[in-house]
Amino acid sequence: MVRNRGAGLLASAGQVEKPDPPPRHLAILAVATVLTAGCGYIGEPQPPLAHIPAKVTDLAAIQRGSRLIVQFTIPQLTTEGTVIKGLVKLDLRIGKGIEPFDAGRWAPGAKAIPQSPATSGLARYEVPAAEWTNQDVLVAVRVIGANGKDAGWSNFLVIPVVPPPERPAAVTATATAEGVRLTWRATGTTFRVFRKIPDAQDFVLAATVPKPEWIDTAAEFGKRYAYEIQTVVALGSNKDAESDLSDETSITPVDTFPPAVPAGLAVSSAANSVELVWDRNQEPDLAGYRVYRANAGGAFEKIADVNQIPSYSDHNVEHGKTYRYAITAFDQIGNESAQTAPASIEVP
Repeated sequence: MVRNRGAGLLASAGQVEKPDPPPRHLAILAVATVLTAGCGYIGEPQPPLAHIPAKVTDLAAIQRGSRLIVQFTIPQLTTEGTVIKGLVKLDLRIGKGIEPFDAGRWAPGAKAIPQSPATSGLARYEVPAAEWTNQDVLVAVRVIGANGKDAGWSNFLVIPVVPPPERPAAVTATATAEGVRLTWRATGTTFRVFRKIPDAQDFVLAATVPKPEWIDTAAEFGKRYAYEIQTVVALGSNKDAESDLSDETSITPVDTFPPAVPAGLAVSSAANSVELVWDRNQEPDLAGYRVYRANAGGAFEKIADVNQIPSYSDHNVEHGKTYRYAITAFDQIGNESAQTAPASIEVP
């Protein structure tokens, strides 16, 4: 057998020997070359993107004072899931409903609320509501792209507009033994109390109450607290109208409040002593008790400070003499209660 250079393999006796198949990776490369030749695209041509901004899905609105507060998130994507490029136009409208409802008939008669072009974030409107007082209005928004296209109106909200709820006035904060007591002046049956605690940046809802007063039992003496109050009018169907917030009032409560007078003082004699017991006080800042004694007809004098255990043994007594005892309670900063009623005993 003789090999002919460059001409494959030649067999003897006139037979042609088949050449070896090409390596597999070269065959794959050849197929890929054929498929990618020419226009460079495999499959049917795709239509151009429409670039239509997606609908708003979180439209929210409420009446606060004499205004309608409306807000929503500006969509970031188109209906095709691509990022919106450039500015969009926000077309917010407020108007009375029509029966039967049709968005195409409602929109021309609704009031368009102007807003600067926007790109992202939370859009917020404050719209004077006086022209719709005692009426139900519909609120909706659509987002229009730079090409003038939109995906339609957002969810529609029905807002009953009422005369502005009364803004709370004369808010007063006073320190009491139970906590900070708040009072204010406003007509209504539901009020929200907002509180800002020490080192906090914002107010948070602390309570909803039915009358114009509240005690903040969580307040601690020596720390600064700020408060704002709001009147709320229930409109039905889980809707409310809110007043404007009151002026802020703040206080750093100071503990000037003594513990309660100890109760249940009883005295008894023992060998060479007088034993005193009484009921335990419940104040969380209780520090202890003071024991006072007086001889018959004499003035009371303090004879001891004791810890929170409500008992005392007086060993400095003489047989045949009569003694009177009284107890006070004091707290951790030294506020002292009044004395108990005297308890007398004659030492046998």
